[in-house]
Amino acid sequence: MSVATPFLLKDIWYFALPGNDLKPGKTKAKVLLGEPVLLGRTKTKDGGAGDVFAIRDICPHRGVPLSEGSFDGQEVHCPYHGWRFAPSGQCTHIPSLVEGQDFDITRIRTRRYPVREQNGLVWIWMGKDEPDQEPPGMPELPADLRPSLTEVMLFPCSIDHAVIGLIDPGHVPFIHRSWYWRNGPIRLKEKAKEFGPSPYGFTMKRHKPATTLLYRILGGAPETEISFRLPGVRVEHVRVGRHSVWNFTAVTPIDEIRTEVSNLLFWTIPWLKLLVPVAKPLMGHFLGQDRDILT
Repeated sequence: MSVATPFLLKDIWYFALPGNDLKPGKTKAKVLLGEPVLLGRTKTKDGGAGDVFAIRDICPHRGVPLSEGSFDGQEVHCPYHGWRFAPSGQCTHIPSLVEGQDFDITRIRTRRYPVREQNGLVWIWMGKDEPDQEPPGMPELPADLRPSLTEVMLFPCSIDHAVIGLIDPGHVPFIHRSWYWRNGPIRLKEKAKEFGPSPYGFTMKRHKPATTLLYRILGGAPETEISFRLPGVRVEHVRVGRHSVWNFTAVTPIDEIRTEVSNLLFWTIPWLKLLVPVAKPLMGHFLGQDRDILT
């Protein structure tokens, strides 16, 4: 019996990584949708953070990973023959060429992937042509707000199985059980939520969530809205009075059988930063429960 190969959606924005993972003058190699990608951030003359870029992590000369070379903050240097590439993917220098040699290096380039950085989230366009749309982003966030808590985990499954964990409420009372979350007897209650269409997905409209330890800590009378967007983005916006918490989750396929799941929290409540040392391992444990059931 043949098994169908999972379909990886192209020509769409994927969440690549948290912006904090790219320091000025540094690069990070990743595999996305089975393609080797080198992401980096340029460095300004005064050492500050420049722009994020993404190019194919293969030198077009001999196929060597560019990530094995070096990056001086402006150009990537191939480790094999020292060819240099700009963030645009254009080859800028070939050391072995001699003066007067008739060779046009502008014909040499490695693939460039369009990228955008919004609120500390780096998005990458996985398509052959230039994007005809902007990343989904999180339009309700203040422009200067950055994630306060981040957890990234590798799931041993296709993106389809990982996405189910984002939109399947039936597994929650059985899988996500801990002393801090649903630790009592399992009681299933009939619930009705109102849904509506939204760009590339749907939205569970604003409602009062079930009382949990997290919501009790926030105080007040919270209301939450949850949106889902292809290819695998879930955003939960919890509003408590004049403050908000955003729970951003994205699934990004490494290949057909591995998926990276990223969970980032944003908030406008200053004192919540005191809970980061405790909240981070709890976030990892919560994600791990989803991963373990798929192992």
